[in-house]
This record gives sequence, C-alpha cells and structure tokens, in this order.
Amino acid sequence: MAWAGTADASPSTRIGSLRPSMLPTEQRVVDAVVADRSGTVERTAQELADVVGVGRTTVIRAAQALGYDGYPQLRVAVARELALEQSHAVPEDGDASLTGSLRTAAHRFGAKLVDSIAALTEEAVTAFVDVVDQADRVLVIANGLSVPLAMDLMLRLNAAGRPAEQLFDALAQQISARQLGPASACVVISGSGDNRASLDAIRAARASGARVLAITSFARSPVAEAADVTLVVPPVNDSFHDELVHTSRAALLLLGEQLVALLIRQRGDRGRDARAASLSVLGGSLQE
Repeated sequence: MAWAGTADASPSTRIGSLRPSMLPTEQRVVDAVVADRSGTVERTAQELADVVGVGRTTVIRAAQALGYDGYPQLRVAVARELALEQSHAVPEDGDASLTGSLRTAAHRFGAKLVDSIAALTEEAVTAFVDVVDQADRVLVIANGLSVPLAMDLMLRLNAAGRPAEQLFDALAQQISARQLGPASACVVISGSGDNRASLDAIRAARASGARVLAITSFARSPVAEAADVTLVVPPVNDSFHDELVHTSRAALLLLGEQLVALLIRQRGDRGRDARAASLSVLGGSLQE
C-alpha cells in the first residue's frame, strides 16, 4: 500500500500527505471527500464517482492510494474520524476578541497535532537519529519558508554536542553538499518537498556519497523520493486552501525539537554533558 505511516492515521492526514502525488482524477476524488466528509460516509463508490464526474474505478484507486483496501474501508475511516472530532470538539466561547480568536485557533491546532506524527515509522525515526549521531559532518539545508526551521534544528544540534552547519546561499549549499563525503549527512527540510534549490543540494550531497535525510510534509514528493531516510509530517491545516494561504510549519518545528531530544537520549552521557555545558553558557549570559 502507498501509505507507510500508522494504520490508525486519519483519512485527512493521509490525504494531506499523499494528495500532491496522486493522479489529477484521484485528487478530485479526495478533494470531494475532504469537502464533504459526512456525505462521503453516506455515498457508495458509484455515487461519489457521479458527484465528482469520474469512473467508479477511480474512486477505488484513490482509496487504495491512501492505503485502504477499498472504498468501504475509507468510508468507515471517515466516519471514525468525524466521531473522534465530535468527541474532542473545541467549544465556541463566543469571544470575538483577538485573544479569543487566538485561543480558539490554538485549541484547534493542538487537537490536530497528534495526527502530525501519524506518517512517521519507527524504522525511519531510528535511522534518522542514528545517521545524525554517527555522521562525521552534518549539513542542514532549507530554502524559502523552511529556512527558520533549519536554523532552529542546526542550533539545537550544536547545543546537543552534535556540530552542524547551515548555509543560506543556494550555490554555497551545493558547493558544501558536494564536498560532504560518505561519512557525512545532509539534512534537508522542505515543507513542500519540491523546492528546486533544495533538490539541487540533495543531488550534490548524493554525488559526494553522503546520506540524505529529509523532513517534509508530503510523501512521494521529489525531496522525499530523493532522500535515503524521509520523515513525513502531513499538513495540519483544515483544508488545502488553508495550507496554501497559511503554510504552517509548526508541526515540522515540533518534530525537529523532539528529534534532538531523542538524539540526546541516545547519546547517553555525551548528550547529557553537552546539554549541561549549553545550559552553563546560557546561565552565564543572564544578568542578575
């Protein structure tokens, strides 16, 4: 099956991660599912096909592309997702103030964060941490809206005693990546998974023999397929429109933070000593 994450991942999470790599007709099917999930639960595969204007086999293929045996299993999963959302619904407090809107948005976002790790596998996370731990050199690459995430990860790695570097110029990224070598790692963060500059850096890193580790929002994206190890964090927005307009990277940021925590734990005394040294420096920089 196409879906490599956990079996209990919601249909919305799977769609958010896999939609860009699906056929256009299949995208129309999953868009219809997202637009009217309650209606999807009540419709047969043929009825959904008629609504979308495609053949019944396209509906079945779309369900299978999401990792389900067929459309009936997708309907059940959608019904389960709606029931869970209803049980965890965020109450509207009627507060139209700016802070009230912030509270509501934070509650909704928090409710979706659990799904943000549904596409991760134990094998991929373990491989990611192992490669970063054992590499002679770590280069962190990102472009566009993912640059702040790369900087945060780079700084956290250095604070954890795992020296890492980040370059901001696209040509400098390629030059540095080309000189990494087989014992090095190139960590690429790309929300879209389709950034040209990041893909150029990946090609340069692979040419050097380095291991390429990717963190992205979309499975089967060019970045995901080019990497040796890929961690997928599906979008957590309510719709594809929201993802395009708001382009949240908060879930990716959270993953980076937790990966460093796992690295510190794996390093044992080395990790704890490095963290203690970092805290000592931070403590010394604070005024009375």
